[in-house]
Amino acid sequence: MNLLLKFVSWAGLALTITPAFLFLTDAMTLDAVKKTMILGAVLWLVAAPFTQSQNKNSLDHPENRDNI
Repeated sequence: MNLLLKFVSWAGLALTITPAFLFLTDAMTLDAVKKTMILGAVLWLVAAPFTQSQNKNSLDHPENRDNI
């Protein structure tokens, strides 16, 4: 499950970055770029919080919370 969520979040980021370069080289139309970037943003916004919440931060220890 974790691997799938990471793949979806990376795919979402790729779908938000690569269409801009493809539009720059006239490989995609503006309408297709907009749709692809919206899809990528939605994918990333759905998957990223789950993958980031699984990473444990060493500063999130109860003894360190008062010192931050």
